[in-house]
Amino acid sequence: MTLPSHVPVLIAGGGPVGLMLAALLAEYGIASLTVEADDDYCSGSRAICISRRSQEIMGWAGADRPLTATGLAWTGGRSYYRDREVLHFEMPHDPLQRYAPMVNIQQYAVEEYAHQAMQRHPELAALQWSARVAGLRADADGVTVEVDSEGRRQTVRADWLIACDGGRSTVREAMGLKLEGMQYEGRYVIVDIEQESQRPVERLAWFDPPSNPGSTLLMHRQPGNVWRVDYQIRDDEDPEEAVKPENVLPRVQSHLDMIGETAPWKPLWISIYNAKCLTLDSYRHGRVLFAGDAGHLVPIFGVRGLNSGLDDAGNLAWKLAWVLKGQAPDSLLDSYSVERVHATRQNLAYGAKSTEFMAPPDYGFRLMREAALRLALVDDSVRPLINPRQSAPISYDTSPLNLEDRAPLAGAAAPGQPAPEALLQEGETPRHLSEYFGAGFVALAFSPDAALGAGLEALAASTRNTPQPLRVLRVGAGGLRDTHGQLAQRFGGDAGTVYLMRPDGYVLGRWAAPSANVLLAALKPYYPSIDLNANKEGQA
Repeated sequence: MTLPSHVPVLIAGGGPVGLMLAALLAEYGIASLTVEADDDYCSGSRAICISRRSQEIMGWAGADRPLTATGLAWTGGRSYYRDREVLHFEMPHDPLQRYAPMVNIQQYAVEEYAHQAMQRHPELAALQWSARVAGLRADADGVTVEVDSEGRRQTVRADWLIACDGGRSTVREAMGLKLEGMQYEGRYVIVDIEQESQRPVERLAWFDPPSNPGSTLLMHRQPGNVWRVDYQIRDDEDPEEAVKPENVLPRVQSHLDMIGETAPWKPLWISIYNAKCLTLDSYRHGRVLFAGDAGHLVPIFGVRGLNSGLDDAGNLAWKLAWVLKGQAPDSLLDSYSVERVHATRQNLAYGAKSTEFMAPPDYGFRLMREAALRLALVDDSVRPLINPRQSAPISYDTSPLNLEDRAPLAGAAAPGQPAPEALLQEGETPRHLSEYFGAGFVALAFSPDAALGAGLEALAASTRNTPQPLRVLRVGAGGLRDTHGQLAQRFGGDAGTVYLMRPDGYVLGRWAAPSANVLLAALKPYYPSIDLNANKEGQA
């Protein structure tokens, strides 16, 4: 296949982050070419726990429907010390929420669904298998990329290059950049097995189980009657020997026997892993941007790896679209790096704590973990120490995009925070607030008076000819109904309160009783042509 000589966006790496980014850009009307070194989706389960936030991001491109239909939802888990339960935890959730806190599904399925979402816009999102970046030259106006594909080298000029090519990123290496941080020595063998089971879908963990003395072992059910089993090997075990079937299968069988899973089973995939807490200092280097494992490696404990990569894609897609559509200067992309490096450092802090408990790096940590586990057998107050903090959306408290908080008493949703979910009523149709995200900016107005209401409609009308117009959500008479009181609880419901939300569902600013001119000034950096002189049709 002959590759195009020029593309607005070249994405290096067709894993879940690269494919999802391409699908999101296509939703914004941005063309991209994704090159992937492999000839198909990944093998083995790899990243398996998809968070509520990631499901929402996938929903912006329609990739959530097959995921939630196929994946196994879960809300909690159990931990055992030897053969006794020491923790049963539940993640926050309620029946009115749009998505489950977590869904178990194999990474190759996430890649397939993201690819399917790309194919909704075949004129915009192209994918070339068996193609890899071989070199690049970046300048002030773009990047010239050498791509090896089908036995020949081709040159592609891109306005922007996005490195989504994983932990061994070719782009990162070509630019002479290095991930900084720490790597843990503790290794885990990862095994997928096929076995029928009626056990509930939970996160299961055993510390020093009789089946594998001295080890830590994790289990997750996956679609297709698949168990994902992770177990720690001793420091003195040879990693190459540890993944040989003759050494893996007896350990798995011993544990299945211990927990009473007696159905026939067979191995599907075996790999090995050790935790890393690494990141680049910046995810923007001129016209080259980094996302996912190419920019950061986060421990699997607490399921922040793939989820943080999908959050990168959700943050970057709208900003890059705004720049390419000429609605914002390319300095907007600096905020991508600021926000997502901030998120990574928080994820690394939590991931390090989880790793130090799941794979203690030295005798002192092992001693403290042993003490916590023993105490948890007899003291319920100690049990929360065993609970890993699961992936959660990060607040961008120091983002340069945040506007001054002009309604500090309104509720929890301050500028820089992800907008809380709420189930609303639009006419006769129930709608979640998150369904309105993923396109343009959103103004949420509580019972606006006539002047404010008219101003909001005029602002929305003046953006109708832009690629992603402003959407106004009015709560109160003639608008959305807060049937369950969730908006009032989570946003504050005083008449005249207005929230502006970014396309990725983060709060840009909020005001107790703003004038239309105040909102105009807040939106002007993202809608340069916005004004209050909408025609009569727009005001109707």
